[in-house]
Amino acid sequence: MLMICGEALFDVFQGADTPTGMTLDARVGGSPFNLAVGLARLGQPAALFTAISTGFAGERLMRALVAEGVDTRAVARTDDPTTLSLIGLDAHGVPNYAFYGEGAADRNVTAGHLAAVAGGVALVHLGSYATVVEPVASTQRALVERERARGALIAYDPNIRLNVEPDLARWRDQLDWMLPRTDLLKISDEDLGLLLPGTGIDAFAARALAAGVRLVVVTRGGEGAVGWAGGARVEAAPVPVEVVDTVGAGDTFQAALICWLAEHGALTRAGLQALPADSLRAALQFAARAAAITCSRRGADMPRRAELG
Repeated sequence: MLMICGEALFDVFQGADTPTGMTLDARVGGSPFNLAVGLARLGQPAALFTAISTGFAGERLMRALVAEGVDTRAVARTDDPTTLSLIGLDAHGVPNYAFYGEGAADRNVTAGHLAAVAGGVALVHLGSYATVVEPVASTQRALVERERARGALIAYDPNIRLNVEPDLARWRDQLDWMLPRTDLLKISDEDLGLLLPGTGIDAFAARALAAGVRLVVVTRGGEGAVGWAGGARVEAAPVPVEVVDTVGAGDTFQAALICWLAEHGALTRAGLQALPADSLRAALQFAARAAAITCSRRGADMPRRAELG
């Protein structure tokens, strides 16, 4: 089982102006939620560890997870409200987020909820704002320590949201804590620039590998991606696409990367460590194709396995 940890919310997109305001288009989302759905659509056994409201918005989130085939046994149900993420798009389709989530269900995941994560976890994935807000952040750290000791792989994508936690020191602390515990690290060049201004991607990759990370990937938006593993450095060219918006593109990339590794028997510590350059290139290209499909559609509408050949 691939256990994805973090928020579940509604992305509420800016719509058309009306005489009295504007329309809104609400869609299920949240980076970890998207990742779990993306993995399930790619035929991977994905589960979500989070808390979801018992209100009408939470019920819609649960129905979406069940419909997509995501395992919900580790989802706690609470009376807390559902996080809302308001999204306006600029002229290039790049999203601008405003979060409304103080006291929401996906933040109030406590140590008592860990019992719902049963055995058979092959991978634990952390990322986005749930890694830096309490009590969920401490709960996730406890899960990482527990499952890593049991042999699970640890994957991490910082996916920084400064409008949720504006203190970059908190995000840097999380990165420092995660590096020696992470096997697969994916980070965007934008997030790297925020965390470590002036640090080149090769210097960062060297630091991460020295800390014990087996596979490091830096995504660069329209410039493709670069990966490091087993002494190899590989670049993947971007996939041309007419962009509708980029919501969920990074989550799609990560889901497809994990999918490719699983399908090729490389989703193990030894497999990541020994990944040859040609295999790493194929994995990055597969992930880039998947992300391009998401960019061609509105919202985090991630591809299914058949769409990738």
